[in-house]
Amino acid sequence: MSALQVTVVPNLPFIEFSRDFDALVSAVYRAHADLDLVQQWLGPTGYTTEIDHWHLRTGGSYRFTHIDPEGERFEFHGVFHEVRPNDFIIQTFEYGGHPDVVSIETVRFVDLGDGCMRLIGHSTYPSQKARDGMADNGMEDGMAEGYDRLDNVLAEFKAGITSRSNNSMPDRS
Repeated sequence: MSALQVTVVPNLPFIEFSRDFDALVSAVYRAHADLDLVQQWLGPTGYTTEIDHWHLRTGGSYRFTHIDPEGERFEFHGVFHEVRPNDFIIQTFEYGGHPDVVSIETVRFVDLGDGCMRLIGHSTYPSQKARDGMADNGMEDGMAEGYDRLDNVLAEFKAGITSRSNNSMPDRS
């Protein structure tokens, strides 16, 4: 497990991040594509995630809600513009609390060898103010907690396949 690395460059309207995982690219991609798996790790610790829909494919879309322990709801949605399995995703991201702020995000799945991989992301915002709002409102903590939970999902999967002959995630469609 490694820590999430987030870069917020002054005076530029983007955020970059990377996170290494002790897992195959195919396992991490599957954890991003499979609705049941996404629901297990997406979002901050202690929040419940309700997923209205999650269609990770070119031209697909998503809509989900995080619910904090006090019951406050935080809604998010977007469109998957380009999806290349085990390689690359381009998507939009919109928080319902700021409906006129849409970011464009890319996520790359990079094989590091020896059963490890790196997730590399880049988010571009329509303004410096929008980027600062995202960076200043817990985005990094929520992402870090979610990726720590993803580590747990991947570890459970890895422990369960020691006797399997393939390395693909189970199909939960």
